[in-house]
Amino acid sequence: MQRLLSLFSAAEVRELDRIAIEEGGIPGIVLMKRAGLEVFRAMSKLDASFASVTVLCGRGNNAGDGYIVAGYAADHGMDVQLLQLGLSDALRGDAALARDWAHERGVVEEQFDSASELRGEVLVDALLGTGLTGLVRDEFAAAIDAINRCVRPIVSVDIPSGLSADTGVPLGRAVSANLTVTFIGAKRGLYTGAGKEHAGQVVYADLDVDDSVFDQVPAQVELLRLGENVGIPPPRRRDAHKGSFGHVLVVGGDRGMGGAALMAAEAAMRSGAGLVSVATRPEHIGGFLARRPELMVRAVDGAKDLSPLLERATVIVVGPGLGRGAFGEQLLKTALDSNKPIVLDADALNIIAQKRWPLSATTVVTPHPGEAARLLDSQSERIVADRFAALASLIERYGCAVVLKGAGTLVGGPHSRVGVCADGNPGMASGGMGDVLSGIIGGLLAQGLDAIHAARVGVCVHARAADGAAAKSGERGLLATDLIDRVRGLLNAS
Repeated sequence: MQRLLSLFSAAEVRELDRIAIEEGGIPGIVLMKRAGLEVFRAMSKLDASFASVTVLCGRGNNAGDGYIVAGYAADHGMDVQLLQLGLSDALRGDAALARDWAHERGVVEEQFDSASELRGEVLVDALLGTGLTGLVRDEFAAAIDAINRCVRPIVSVDIPSGLSADTGVPLGRAVSANLTVTFIGAKRGLYTGAGKEHAGQVVYADLDVDDSVFDQVPAQVELLRLGENVGIPPPRRRDAHKGSFGHVLVVGGDRGMGGAALMAAEAAMRSGAGLVSVATRPEHIGGFLARRPELMVRAVDGAKDLSPLLERATVIVVGPGLGRGAFGEQLLKTALDSNKPIVLDADALNIIAQKRWPLSATTVVTPHPGEAARLLDSQSERIVADRFAALASLIERYGCAVVLKGAGTLVGGPHSRVGVCADGNPGMASGGMGDVLSGIIGGLLAQGLDAIHAARVGVCVHARAADGAAAKSGERGLLATDLIDRVRGLLNAS
């Protein structure tokens, strides 16, 4: 199970390959045949009625895998078209052995050019593997474009050609696959950023490599799975009372932005906090209590009004609807000075980026790429270009737990492995989602989880709740409030 949840960089995967071959005694061509068979099986499960396949091969070991796929397809009576970029005679080592094996099964390659017709009912992308570092060259870009123009199922071998295995960013061009079969070590770039779009469904195959190989290359990144390596809080004691589960204080909701603080507060309640208070503008109190009478809502106009509320709180959530004016700055500075566990989101992060106030190890920050760029004096494009590097920089600079939001949200902190949440969907690109997430994390902190654990559980529950809501009614039109009731069910699952 552990290897299914481990995510690797390209360099780490190369080391796994080396150990498996040189120390594990598995010939490279054997691994290649196992890889090709796994792709062929996955392709057949995609649609057992396929009678023809087009395989596009490059010049490295990824091409060797493609030749093996073509050979298995020929053995099963399929019409095989193999399009080779460059001369097949240039293949070396195990890739050349794979080519010869396919030739023995009647596979004959054609040279690819921009006018080539891709005839297969399914396309297999075996152009470029994990070794790609620079931008895709023109001839490969033409092949990738040809693949992407086809309205047919596309299966990528190990990684979509052109996609960075380390960052999930297309290197100029990248295949947009329906299915990616990845081998030995799952590549971290498949699960975050644009990698999620380009990879499609990801199937992992360990190729029967022994556990001892994986023991020598411990993964620094892991896939977060609720109920597996992300545990929900245990069942409650029968003699528990509301004081047993903490008191969350949500601070925010400047004029015109009260809904953000309300959503965060509701999410904290549904996450299991014993008590939830809200410090907000006076004009919001009536609406808050009409919607959720269980909340304790207090009017605040500045620091002097907030201080007595902080004394009673276990955990503070600051940022939803806070604003960047004097109101928000005063409340945030007062909350930080309390030295209590705190979740920072939205405008709290923007103020921190401007003021450079220090944070403690019990803090959780939850930036999206734009907020992360401001926190790091950078640009959003640089954050998106390497989300893992951005996360590391945020942790180093602020010394706290960090949730870098987006497709394949990243979670990390000092002395913890980086986690990638593969759940979630594009319907979450709507207002208020971050407010709900900050409330969930705050509610979990109040129940005694430490910052990293609360962040990991909160991110997974938030994403899983969104997937459940989307499965019921679709992604388009998904609202942040659609998640809140689902949070309760997920955190009570046995």
